[in-house]
Amino acid sequence: MKRLIAGAALALMGLTGAAGADEYPERPIMMMVSYGAGGATDFQARIVTMTSGNEDALGMPIAIINKPGAGGRVGWNWFATQADADGYTLAAYNVPHFIAQSIKGGVQYSTDSFEPIANWGADPAVFVVGADSPFNSMEDVVAYAKENPGKLTVSGAGLFVGHHIAALQIDQASGTKMAYIPTKGGGAAAMKAVIAGEVMGGINNLSDAFRAQEAGNVKILGVADLERSAFLPDVPTMKEQGLDVDNSSVNFRGVMVPKGTPPEVIEKLAATVPEMFANTRVSKKMEAGGSPMHIMTRDEVIEMWAQRQQTLNELLAGL
Repeated sequence: MKRLIAGAALALMGLTGAAGADEYPERPIMMMVSYGAGGATDFQARIVTMTSGNEDALGMPIAIINKPGAGGRVGWNWFATQADADGYTLAAYNVPHFIAQSIKGGVQYSTDSFEPIANWGADPAVFVVGADSPFNSMEDVVAYAKENPGKLTVSGAGLFVGHHIAALQIDQASGTKMAYIPTKGGGAAAMKAVIAGEVMGGINNLSDAFRAQEAGNVKILGVADLERSAFLPDVPTMKEQGLDVDNSSVNFRGVMVPKGTPPEVIEKLAATVPEMFANTRVSKKMEAGGSPMHIMTRDEVIEMWAQRQQTLNELLAGL
């Protein structure tokens, strides 16, 4: 009799789980962004999730919650250790940021802490200066940095984020030593430091820089990618300007869940979220904001994470 009751209970649990999976989501979802409001990740996260309540998407809205600090460490530490693995707490990831930070240590996460769902964008790092800066090319920047070691102040969103990696690569390629200054508040704060003249230059996201240049606040001098951006066709890459800087700092952004999230929930999200990103309203708003899209499925993101882990292990050991 006890075995019969136990078997019936297990069967009922299985049926209940399956029903829950079919009904997911039953309430609004939260997505954590580990950078401040107004920066590129926050700006884009609000756009790519705006159609989540549609019948052909998740049928429930996604609310963005900001947990900024320490270049993303505060938010991702919280997500890896405290977030509920129930499908109702998502997070935006930034690669190479969280992978590079896990390699350097001092954090409670790695790629094994999370399950990727889908990627929405790939945002190159760019070098920016104030609109009235005397620098008009990377050649000007490098010349000043060589003549004034350690005096070229450059802002970025944090330590071992894409901005910092680009700065390290520029230093290595040019034989210079810039004074890289990580700012609190992510890319938005780093851009404000450039516009306000608090620093001589900055390394930031193309999408943030595009909007700032459109407003007449900055000049963009170089792109840390293998090819020029369609958003900035007149701005040469670092390589075109004689600097051996590749695309290791390109900021991939997407959605992930904590390890331990039910497989059926992951499957539902992985099937739905890429289509949500592909919505025409989303793509038009992203294009208007100078935000490059690069949609990838869960399997493609898993492969990308593995490739970036290997690349960053080698790169950071050399830097």
